[in-house]
Amino acid sequence: MTADEAYGQVKHLRVWLEQPGVGYVLATRVNDTVITTGWREVRVDELVAASPRQAWKRLSGGRGSHGERVYDWARVTIRPVGEDGVGHWVLANRSVKDPTDIAHYVCYGPVGTRLKDLVKVAAARWAVEESFQVAKNECGLDHYQVRRYDAWYRHIALAMAALTAIRSRELEKGAAD
Repeated sequence: MTADEAYGQVKHLRVWLEQPGVGYVLATRVNDTVITTGWREVRVDELVAASPRQAWKRLSGGRGSHGERVYDWARVTIRPVGEDGVGHWVLANRSVKDPTDIAHYVCYGPVGTRLKDLVKVAAARWAVEESFQVAKNECGLDHYQVRRYDAWYRHIALAMAALTAIRSRELEKGAAD
């Protein structure tokens, strides 16, 4: 994966997840392409833009630090050949305040997966991002530039070991009191 790719844009990752039947909702870029049910290769932003107005549903992705995360969400079925019991979709969320601000996802899962279930999975990403923000502040990641996984792993392992040691000492002090 290159620095300018989103996980969902890495097609071999999607295929790798699908082989054992692992469902996913992966963010992707506007210029990612998918194969439609009509066997055409189309950019995800063009596919979503062609969706009818009634395809959009206003749903909450859950509470965030600033309240409910409400967006307009739509999904479009993709892939011409359906596998037994699984489906493929492009999911999009659009800002209520700025309808030109649209995020795109590629999805795979059981054919009966509801829009609100895809939204719930997509919104789980926000909790992960908030955790990374806390880690940046608490573990010094905001002062550490990470370009590769092995560098990040070494740094976070050391930071977490240090936090564990500090917490252990605090617990020992509390037990001695």
